[in-house]
Amino acid sequence: MVRTTKIDSRPLLLLLFILVVAGVFVGFGVPLVSSEGMIIRARVVEGELPVGPEDAAWATVAPMTLPLSGQVITRPVWPEPTARALTVRTLHNGIEIAFLLEWQDNTKNDRLTPGTFRDGVAIGLPLGDAPAFFCMGQLDHYINIWHWKADWQSDIDRRAARASERAREGVRTFEVIPRRVSSVEDLIGGGFSTLTTKEKQGRVQGKAVWKDGVWHVVMRRPLVSEEQENEAKLIPGRVQTVSFAVWNGENKERNGQKSVAPWFQLVIDPVAKL
Repeated sequence: MVRTTKIDSRPLLLLLFILVVAGVFVGFGVPLVSSEGMIIRARVVEGELPVGPEDAAWATVAPMTLPLSGQVITRPVWPEPTARALTVRTLHNGIEIAFLLEWQDNTKNDRLTPGTFRDGVAIGLPLGDAPAFFCMGQLDHYINIWHWKADWQSDIDRRAARASERAREGVRTFEVIPRRVSSVEDLIGGGFSTLTTKEKQGRVQGKAVWKDGVWHVVMRRPLVSEEQENEAKLIPGRVQTVSFAVWNGENKERNGQKSVAPWFQLVIDPVAKL
């Protein structure tokens, strides 16, 4: 009598399924991130931090590419966003911290008119040691959101250009461009439909360039918090969490209709003591 051994094919099928899913992600341009690569490092440097995205200092920082997915937690869900990946670089000098965020966007949407929407990107930082819900925070676990808006950046850039032009020509004209203290709105979230604009704006500054179908956005803020309860703590030597979101105005993305990257670890390099 010949005995046959039955081979369990389930592990092999699971492996094949994982490989197929990975192939689909790569085919759609979604990078795969290992657990080791989930840490974003804010490297300490001496001197002034770069203000804009074209500063040569950013070339010294190794980029980290994060996969983006659609927001499918709350209605209206957005399972098919256009942004699939976000590249992140970050530096600090012991006084300020700066993030450079880059993503592909073939259209520049930096004006708001009826029926149109803006491009944007946001950084989420928990107000406390425990991470809150990465999209909008939750009750008793609030989140500090830095929301850069392309139309706000356009307002600031156009006003600066007009001011320079008037200074050269010595002509004083009436100006209708809004006065913005920053292209970044500083917000607090405590759950869906609870987003609140902080009374004091301008602590987080932004500067951006759209070039060859790619947005390059810098956001920076002093490390020391002025408001202990309403401003994310950014302490050198501390490990905390950070999340991101991207909006493509051409794809009619706004509010919860966006691409998201949930919590990653942010490691802020310690400052050497003299």
